[in-house]
Amino acid sequence: MKKIVVFSGAGMSAESGISTFRDTGGLWEQYKIEDVATPQAWKKDPNMVTDFYNARRKQIIEKQPNEAHLIIAEMESRFDVCVITQNIDDLHERAGSSNVLHLHGNIRFSKSSGPNQEKEYYPINGWELGPNDLCPDGYRLRPHVVWFGEDVPMYNSAMRIINDADILIVIGTSLQVYPAAGLVNYANSKAIKWVVDPNVEEFYVPSDFKKIKKIATEGIKEITELL
Repeated sequence: MKKIVVFSGAGMSAESGISTFRDTGGLWEQYKIEDVATPQAWKKDPNMVTDFYNARRKQIIEKQPNEAHLIIAEMESRFDVCVITQNIDDLHERAGSSNVLHLHGNIRFSKSSGPNQEKEYYPINGWELGPNDLCPDGYRLRPHVVWFGEDVPMYNSAMRIINDADILIVIGTSLQVYPAAGLVNYANSKAIKWVVDPNVEEFYVPSDFKKIKKIATEGIKEITELL
C-alpha cells in the first residue's frame, strides 16, 4: 500500500471558516502576536493568553470539517495516509483521519507550564481552560500550542515521515513559517509531489513539485482523480 503524506496549513481550514493570524477581521487582528503567542506573553499575563486561546478554541469547536478534510480521511480506504498539519484545530481528526501529527500543537489539549511540558497532554472538556486548572505537578495548564520562539518538538518525527512518503501532498500552506516550511526539502527524490494553493505561483518549492493553483477542496479533488 502506497504511503501518502498530506502536509496541511491554514488554507486547509479556511474553507471551514477558521481565520489565521494573517487574515483581517479575525481574532488575531485584535492582538499583537507578541502579546498572546510567545513564552514571554505567558509569563507577563497568563490570564490574557488563556482568554485568547479560549476564544479561539470556542470558535474552532463551532466549525466543521470541510470537504477537503473528508476527502483526505477517505483516502485511508486505499492508501496508508499520514497527515502532518501546522494547524492547531482538530478538523482532520473530526473528519475521520486516524493518523495526524500536529506540528504546532492541538488547541483542544493543554499541557504543563512547568519544565516537563511535553511529558503529557491533557484534553480540555469544552472550550474553556481556567486559571485553577493544574497539571499533576502543580503547574498551571497552558494551551498545547507551539508559540513563536519555541522549539517544535515533533519536527524530527515529521521529517522522517515526509522522507518515507511515496506521495507528498502539500496543501493550504504558504510555506513561509519556519522551521515547518523547510520540511518539504526532506521529501524523497523518488516521491510524487504536489503543492496546492491559490497563490502557489508565488511559492518557492523544489522543481520536482507539481503546482496546482486551486483552493484545498478543488485541489484535493484533482489529485484524487489522478491517483
